Amino acid sequence: ANDDIDANPKTKMNNHMKKTMALAVFSLGNLAAISALSTANADDGELSPLTVVGGKDRVLDLVGSAAYLDIEDIRKHGNPNINRILAKVPGVYVREEDGFGHFPNISIRGVDGSRSSKVTIMEDGVLSAPAAYSAPSAYYSPNAGRMRGLEILKGSSQVKYGPHTTGGVINYLSTEVPEDHNFYAKLTYGSDNTLLGHAYYGDVVQTEKGKFGYVLETFYSRSDGFRNIQGSGTDTGFQRIEPMLKLFWEPDSAVKQRFEFKVGYTDFDANESYLGLTETDRRKNPFDRYAASQFDNIDTQHTRTYLKWLVEPSENVKFETSAYYNHFNRNWYKAHDLRSIASGGGGTSNISLHQALLGASHPTDGVLGANALAAIQGTGAGTLRVRSNNRDYVSYGIQSAGQFDFLTGSVEHSLVAGARYHIDRVRRYQRDDLYTADGLGNFDLTTTGVEGGAGNRRQETHALSLFVEDSIKIGNTTIRPGIRYEHIDADYIDYNGGDSGSDTYGVWSGGIGFTHELSDTDTIYGGIYRGVSTPGPRSHVKSGLEEETTLSYELGWRHQRDGFSIDVAGFYTNFSNLIARESIGGGLGSDLNAGDVDVLGAELAASYDIAYNQDGYSLPIYISATWTQSEFKTAVESGGEDGIWDGAEVGNELPYVPEWKLAAGVGLHMEKWGASLDASYVSSQYGTAKNLDAPVSSSREGKIDSAVVFDLSGYYQLNDNVKILAGINNLFDEEYVSSRVPHGPRNARGRHIYTGFEIKF
Repeated sequence: ANDDIDANPKTKMNNHMKKTMALAVFSLGNLAAISALSTANADDGELSPLTVVGGKDRVLDLVGSAAYLDIEDIRKHGNPNINRILAKVPGVYVREEDGFGHFPNISIRGVDGSRSSKVTIMEDGVLSAPAAYSAPSAYYSPNAGRMRGLEILKGSSQVKYGPHTTGGVINYLSTEVPEDHNFYAKLTYGSDNTLLGHAYYGDVVQTEKGKFGYVLETFYSRSDGFRNIQGSGTDTGFQRIEPMLKLFWEPDSAVKQRFEFKVGYTDFDANESYLGLTETDRRKNPFDRYAASQFDNIDTQHTRTYLKWLVEPSENVKFETSAYYNHFNRNWYKAHDLRSIASGGGGTSNISLHQALLGASHPTDGVLGANALAAIQGTGAGTLRVRSNNRDYVSYGIQSAGQFDFLTGSVEHSLVAGARYHIDRVRRYQRDDLYTADGLGNFDLTTTGVEGGAGNRRQETHALSLFVEDSIKIGNTTIRPGIRYEHIDADYIDYNGGDSGSDTYGVWSGGIGFTHELSDTDTIYGGIYRGVSTPGPRSHVKSGLEEETTLSYELGWRHQRDGFSIDVAGFYTNFSNLIARESIGGGLGSDLNAGDVDVLGAELAASYDIAYNQDGYSLPIYISATWTQSEFKTAVESGGEDGIWDGAEVGNELPYVPEWKLAAGVGLHMEKWGASLDASYVSSQYGTAKNLDAPVSSSREGKIDSAVVFDLSGYYQLNDNVKILAGINNLFDEEYVSSRVPHGPRNARGRHIYTGFEIKF
C-alpha cells in the first residue's frame, strides 16, 4: 500500500512501458523469425549466451580471474554462511555482521564492501538485489544454503553484467531440475538450537510433445542466536523459510529450445541489531547485547520470479530472453539513537549510539558519555528513539542476448550482444517510537510515531543497458574486446520535505582481455578493464554524487595437470570518484565521492590431490592467498559526522581491506567416510579511513584484530542413500571482532557444533 503513493506522471510511466514492450516485442519477434528460418537440430550443449562461468573446468578459458564453487564447496561446512563459503576464494573479502551470513558485506579486490553495493549480485543470471540502481546498498543477499553453485568474476570478463562492476560479479545458481527423478533431504542440528532443513524433489517426464521437467524445493533454518540481551528474555535468533518451484519445457520441435519458469519466496525474521559493545564489555562478555537492543528485529519478505526462453536455431547461433520480477519488503525495527539523558547533561538530544559506547572516555564530555552509555545499558535514565525502517523494493525488466559463432578465414569468432531494460524503485516509509528508560532495566513505550514521519520518500530508476563482446581466437591466442553502455533515468521525491528531482545520464564500461595457451598445461591471461558503479537517484540528483569508475589491470598464469592446478594473478586498480557509503546505520548524512584510491594486489589459488590416480581414497589439499595494498591518493574532508570515510588522509588505507587473506585445507576421503580440516586467516584492518589504532571520537574507529578460524567436518556413508554428517565450525573458539559498524564492535560467532544426515534417492 505504501508504494501506491507515487508521484510519477502517467505519461512518463506510459512512455517507459512502451519502451519495455518495444524491447520485448523486438527480442521475441527477432528470435521467432530466426527460429522459423531454421530447421536444424543442434547437438546437446549449453544454451545460454549469458553464462557467467559455467563450471570449474571453464575457469581456465576465461580472460579474467574467476572462481566457481560447486555444491560440495557450499555444503562442506554444514551451514550456509556465505562468509565461510567465500573464505577460500582469493581476492574476495567479506565483513561479517550477524554471525550467520545473512548480511554479508562483500568486497572484491579492494572495493568498498558496505552492504555489497559495489558488486553485481545475480541469481541464475538475473539481478537479485532489491533495487540495484535505486538503492544499491540495500541489505539483501541470496541464501547460499539453497544453491548448487556460486560463480565469481573479478577480472576483465564482466562486460555482459552490470551496473556495478568496479568490484566484480557474483552469480548464485539455484537448484536445477534433475535429469531424472531425484529426492534430496538434509537435516542438521547444532549449538544454540540451530536447525537447518533442506529438501527438494524433481523429475523429467518425456512426452510425445517434448520434455517437461520440474523441481520443488523447501529450505528452513532457525536458531536461538549466540548473543544474550542483558536484562531481557528475548533471544537473538532468527527463522528463515524459502520454498521454490522451477519448471522447464523442451518441445519436440525442429529447433532446439527451452522454456524455463521459476518462482521463489523468502520469509525471514531475525532479532538482529546494529548495536555493539564498549571495548571493555567486549573483552569481558563478547556475546552480550545491551538492554536498549531488546526491541530490535528485522522482518523481510521476498518474491522472485522469471520466465526464460532459450533457443538454438543452429549449431552456431544461440539466444536467451528473460522476463523477471522481484518484490522485496523489509522492516528493520531497531535502536536509532538517544534523544535525551535525564541525569547530567539533561536536554542533550540526538546522541548517536556509536558515540555513546565511548562512555566516560568521550573526548568532549565524559559525563555525557557515561550517562549515555548507562542509558543504553539499562542502568541509567533517558529517552531511546527506535526507528521502524520500513522499505519496499520492486525490480523488473526484460533482457535478451544472442551468441553467433563464425569464421573469418582461419580466425574463430564468438560474438555476443545483448540488451536489458530494467526498472527498480525503493519506497521508504518510516516512523520513530520513543521509549523511556527508568534506569532499572525497563524501557516503556511512551510515544508511537506517525507512519512516514521519519522518512517518506521514493527513488526510481529506469535503465537501458546494451553490450557487445567478441571472443576472437587466433591459433593459441584468444582476444576478447567488449563494451557496455547504460542509459539511466533517475528520479526521487521526498513527500515530507516536498523535495524532488530527476536526471538522465549515461555510463559506459568495458575493456579487452586475452588468454594465450603456452602448452597443453599452461595458459597466461590478462586484460585492461574500465568498471563503473552508479549512485542512487537521490544521492546523484540532490547531492551531486557522480558514478564511481575504475581502470583495472591484471596479468595471470594458470597451470593444470595430473591432479594439480595453480592460478596466480597480479592486479592494479585505480578508483576515481570512489563512492563512500557514509549512510550505514542511518543518521550520518549522504554518501559522498571520496576521490582517488589505488589498490595493488596479488592472488594465488592452488590445489593438489596427493592420492591422484590412487584407488579407494583421495587426499586433496588446497591453499589460497591474497595480498592487497590500498592507498588514498586524495584526502576526504572531515565533516564531523563520524562516518567510516570521514577524515581520510593521503596515504591512508581503505577501511575493511586487510593486507592478507589466507585459506588452506586438507581432506581425507575413503570409500565410506571422509573428513576435512579448513583454516582461514585475515590480517588486521582498520575500521575507518582515519586509520586509528583505537577509538577516539567514535566506537567505529580502531583496528579489527587479525584472526584465524578452523573448521572441521566429516561424514559417514551409511548406505547408498543415507550419509551421516557432523562438524565443528570455529574449532578452537576464536574470539575476534568481525565489524565495528554500524554502532560499535561486535564479535563473530564462537564455536558451533552440529550433526545431522543427508538422504538421496
